[in-house]
Amino acid sequence: MENEGLRNSRILSLMQDKTTNYEERIALGIKGLYGWREITYKGLSLLAEKTARYLIEDLEFKKGEGIAILSESKPEYGACVFASILAGGTTIPLDIKLSKYELSSILSDCLPTVMFVSQHYLDLALELQKEIDSIKHIILMDEHINKDGLTDIYMLPEIFTAKWRQRSSKSTALIIYTSGTTGAPKGVEVSFGNINAQLEDLTDAINEILPSGEKTTMLSILPMNHLFEMTVGFGMFLNFGHTVYYTTSLKPKDILGVMREKKIQFMLVVPAFLKLLKAGVEKQINSLPIFTKIMFNFMYHLAKFVPSYKIKKLMFKKIHDSFGGEFFGCIAGGAPLDVEVGKFFERIGIKVYQGYGLSETCPVVSVNTDKRNELASVGRPLKHFEAKIAEGGELWLRGPSVMKGYHNQPEMTAEVIDKDGWLHTGDIARIDKDGHIFITGRIKNMIVLNGGKKVFPEEVESVIEKSSYVSEVCVLGTSRSGGSKDGTEEVTAVIVPKKELYNSYSDEDIERMIKVDIKSLSDHLAQYKRPTNIVISKDELPKTTTRKVKRREVKELISV
Repeated sequence: MENEGLRNSRILSLMQDKTTNYEERIALGIKGLYGWREITYKGLSLLAEKTARYLIEDLEFKKGEGIAILSESKPEYGACVFASILAGGTTIPLDIKLSKYELSSILSDCLPTVMFVSQHYLDLALELQKEIDSIKHIILMDEHINKDGLTDIYMLPEIFTAKWRQRSSKSTALIIYTSGTTGAPKGVEVSFGNINAQLEDLTDAINEILPSGEKTTMLSILPMNHLFEMTVGFGMFLNFGHTVYYTTSLKPKDILGVMREKKIQFMLVVPAFLKLLKAGVEKQINSLPIFTKIMFNFMYHLAKFVPSYKIKKLMFKKIHDSFGGEFFGCIAGGAPLDVEVGKFFERIGIKVYQGYGLSETCPVVSVNTDKRNELASVGRPLKHFEAKIAEGGELWLRGPSVMKGYHNQPEMTAEVIDKDGWLHTGDIARIDKDGHIFITGRIKNMIVLNGGKKVFPEEVESVIEKSSYVSEVCVLGTSRSGGSKDGTEEVTAVIVPKKELYNSYSDEDIERMIKVDIKSLSDHLAQYKRPTNIVISKDELPKTTTRKVKRREVKELISV
């Protein structure tokens, strides 16, 4: 590991080394209205360098000041991140799904002086600038968009040299604001030392996953303001000289179109996307002639005994062709992986590596690359992490990737990082004798029943999700009213039925069918864990940008 005196020069030299080694290789690309727009490693470096020079010399940007980015994922996003590093800035990626009020609250907390913005969010950025006095400059990320006399990064002078700023490994590189910005904004401060430790640890994990020495074509579907995407999907994959493509649409048919066109080999995904993809494949299979369906089911069961992914790929060639023929695996993170979904893709010859992490750990803690292929585990901790299970079953972590703290929130920081440097994750877990971590729930989500029994919603959800009638489920504790148990918590399941059910059944029939099915499935749970209240919702549950269900909002919806 590097000592604390080393600076962000490692990240700067990383960019320069990759430019030298892969200068004409495509680094980043996206499909727009007029076809593919692709930037080579050399082009990315030059765009970042001239932007950084403009910040330093023309705007007189000072070392350590904040640079906010308000944009969808696109190649220019990466250039702006690198420009911020070269100029000695602290980068603040903003969540485009947040409201103006929430963004204003965040910007008031971190007070950036510069904001990079895509054309799509320019009007919002201009409104925010009126409210936030610290924002002196707005710079467009799109090419040749003349609006209100603003500058875009493409029209900057073709001057690529300046005195790049060095910052210590303890300096803040990123401030990542986690979802849920009501009240005081919670900005995770990530240092250059955190990033360097993460890059070193992830190198070992990625070497076990991707073909050694070969260029891999990736597809990015996660937002760049998410630290998992920023660190792994962007920083780590560029570090290996791979090519990363972005998509402007998250519709499965559009994503599959990109996968076929660019022969995508690997992805970073959230489990919800895999579930959606699995449902799409199953829908296609169900539309096939009966004999073909029987053959698929036969091969699917046979594949359980086939260790070779190459053979499985041949067995399910038509499915692989629909993915472009080159797709061989993905890392799933951001939420628990449904083991049945993981098993489906493994059976048809696509490797699923479940990862685990938090923004507070920069973010990856573990990736399950173990040959045992136990899908329920998130794997062993990365090299520089220590992990232990504290009293009550909470997972504690310690290591050089643990954040500096929450920006402007010393008391909140002290609540999660103790005096010995252990980060209290809030996750309930167990660690087996071989060091593999199994995440079983969240402390904050825990339901405490009248008799003191504790129920973790994730455990109940994993059972209900097996229902063929259920599209989405959120289990939470709600307060009873009336009777001897007035004010106590009960287990409530909020269910979104599959849309196609409404084509064949009435609302009353659907509710009855779901309740009967859940009652049957609940036999697998202890009596006290079974839902005593079932609420049916026709509307999709509210989610974060990484497709996590917002439990608090669900609770508010059903209490109205």
